[in-house]
Amino acid sequence: QVQLVESGGGLVQPGGSLRLSCTVSGGDFDHYNIGWLRQTPGQDTEPVSCITDDRNTFYTNSVEGRFTISRDNTKAMVYLQMNNLKPEDTAIYTCNMAPHYWGQGTQVTVSS
Repeated sequence: QVQLVESGGGLVQPGGSLRLSCTVSGGDFDHYNIGWLRQTPGQDTEPVSCITDDRNTFYTNSVEGRFTISRDNTKAMVYLQMNNLKPEDTAIYTCNMAPHYWGQGTQVTVSS
């Protein structure tokens, strides 16, 4: 049974930083693309970033240059380092092991 568990969310002031973690168990982690998506109430889920099995990375335009995704295959973990956070980054961030496996999400709130 594949499980994804996110951690690292919280409340941060604008301009601050957070690092999200996604811990994966029960799957062939090394051979999957892993992504982070976010959702705010009343809006569609937005893909934020993705890292492929061979470590190519992709970012949505609004986070390019501020967020960095990485993976540690020895620990079956994926990280999302988020710097210079803005209020519009406020959302529930969910980890996805494409295409079928999802975590429960972690809340990120950027507010003064």
